[in-house]
Amino acid sequence: MAKRVQVVLSQDVRKLGKLGDLVEVAPGYARNYLMPKGIGLEVTPGVLKQVERRKELERQRQEELKAEAAKQQAAIEKAGKLTIEKNVGEEDAIFGTVTNQEIADAIKSLASVEVDKRHVEVPSVSKIGDYTAEVELHPEVKISVEFSVVAAEAAE
Repeated sequence: MAKRVQVVLSQDVRKLGKLGDLVEVAPGYARNYLMPKGIGLEVTPGVLKQVERRKELERQRQEELKAEAAKQQAAIEKAGKLTIEKNVGEEDAIFGTVTNQEIADAIKSLASVEVDKRHVEVPSVSKIGDYTAEVELHPEVKISVEFSVVAAEAAE
């Protein structure tokens, strides 16, 4: 059996790795597919330096994103409890439900923090009352946001 060779990927390859990853592959796969198509580069000291530099820059970028998420978390906590107004029927039952978009909009208006609705997890809400939603600001920074569902004032 031939030994495996190391290649640095110059673009993302599904089930193999991402751009800049150092991967081990079969020599034929590297020689016949990755290198001719420009997907993989032969490992040299210069290429390894570039890979390390890219990894360090990505690590620094992730640290900056985490610090920004921590600032956003503090702003949301400082803003306090959110209030969502909904139309109410009999026995305090609301029409519809509270959506993750409504929570994201309430956070934006109260705390001036942009939150992606896909990162908001809202419990099942069917009556007025107090609830807690989970918001992921960063993979390592999550926050529980308390909100109250209240009856909307009737417009006359």
